[in-house]
Amino acid sequence: MLTITQELHDRIVAHARQDHPDEACGVIAGPVGEGRPERFIPMLNAARSPTFYEFDSGDLLKLYREMDDRDEEPAVIYHSHTATEAYPSRTDISYANEPGAHYVLVSTAECGNDDGPFSFRSFRIVDGEVTEEEVEIVESY
Repeated sequence: MLTITQELHDRIVAHARQDHPDEACGVIAGPVGEGRPERFIPMLNAARSPTFYEFDSGDLLKLYREMDDRDEEPAVIYHSHTATEAYPSRTDISYANEPGAHYVLVSTAECGNDDGPFSFRSFRIVDGEVTEEEVEIVESY
């Protein structure tokens, strides 16, 4: 199960709406070994695409060095789908290389940039196998 604060949930959704019609992407870092998302890090979709996301390799290297210095790891890796449901695509699955991370998908297919219905789902992706998990939204940890 993913336990996430309301603030972090809202920030992911806001980022997804802001970048629509392109896919948004980012990471929420947390203390190593705890699986607790704490530090919101929106990233630039280097692909600038409505159907694909890609972290900039330089930004990603900088992020991993920073997380290493802070004894953090990616607790959540998130991105949005702008025209389809919030479920990992074959490409998403092939790029999922953090077995300890929660993979969050937000679909903005119904709402676009506006307030309105969206879908927020979390998955574990290990060795190409996708398992959906419950999401618990809390006020604080």
